[in-house]
Amino acid sequence: NLSTDNIMKIIFGYAAKIANERKMDNILMHIADMGRALILADRCTMWMLDKDANELWTKVAHGIDIIRVPASAGVVGYTISSREPYFTNDAYGDEKFNKEVDKRTGYKTQAIICIPLFNSGGEAIGAFQAVNKMTSSKCFNQMDLEYFKVAASYASKSLEAAILNDEIERTQKEIIFLMAEVGESRSKETGNHVKRVAEYSKLLALKYGISEEEAELIRVASPMHDIGKVGIPDEVLKKPGKLTSEEFDLMKSHTSLGYNILMNSNRRIVKAASIIAHQHHEKWSGGGYPQGLKGAEIHIYGRITAIADVFDALGSDRCYKKAWEQDRIVQMFREEKGQQFDPELIQLFLDNLSEFIAIRDRYQDLCEI
Repeated sequence: NLSTDNIMKIIFGYAAKIANERKMDNILMHIADMGRALILADRCTMWMLDKDANELWTKVAHGIDIIRVPASAGVVGYTISSREPYFTNDAYGDEKFNKEVDKRTGYKTQAIICIPLFNSGGEAIGAFQAVNKMTSSKCFNQMDLEYFKVAASYASKSLEAAILNDEIERTQKEIIFLMAEVGESRSKETGNHVKRVAEYSKLLALKYGISEEEAELIRVASPMHDIGKVGIPDEVLKKPGKLTSEEFDLMKSHTSLGYNILMNSNRRIVKAASIIAHQHHEKWSGGGYPQGLKGAEIHIYGRITAIADVFDALGSDRCYKKAWEQDRIVQMFREEKGQQFDPELIQLFLDNLSEFIAIRDRYQDLCEI
């Protein structure tokens, strides 16, 4: 067994990794790695309880893909129902062991140790499982169980926080899309407009080399680009003819209005949305609004969403206008490369145009022209 010093180094080392991680899958994998290191197991698995489906599932385990089993199945099901830890060094001779997972994976379980996990309210959220001791004895012992309990206690607290944060983030995303749809509906846009802009923005961000996580942040935040239009009077917002200079100035104020609505939030999605709302009408060569920023002074989020928004505005049918022809759109973007739009982003957009068109086709609006 490991020394106390080594145990503490493992726990604190993984605690730091878990504290700095946002993605649930990565948190689960760090927890599994910690458990495996603590008791020198071959594999470690985080099983999560799906109460609605009455199933246990894992998609984060060493050596296997996602698996679902009945909530009462095997040693994991037993530990959750009994609320007690359990280990055996003769899995196939133990009536509690479920051989089905080994059949699916081709793995041979000999020894198994499992700890149920509970939230602060005492409700079961899953179980922490390790299999096959990687020492000459090939057997788990009582000390392994005690060490694994320590890991399980930390795991349950980390999981509860991660689940709560995940729920908060999902709620934020849902609210953002709902608010965006409300804002667009006032100016005769559709829910699919914000979906298309979101998907275009993520794709362009990825092509630019932005990480998957940050590209997803842009995807979620970009639908709020025109949220400031909720503050524009209907007689201006819905005016069918050309706006007067005073009316156009009022219309342009939607960028600052949107920024002011969102700017005070500490949530990273909303903060990103505030930048996009504020800067998606700035121009690469200057002369945009509301701040007249130029070049790299414009945040990359604003530069990306500007292209996505214009492409959708020109390339999609509306119930009040026809879309531009594709050649005309491409020509406009070429002419505005380095003028209205970031030249590098425009080149990436044009080089991958078919992928953007595929998104547009996937989220078409259903209306009569």
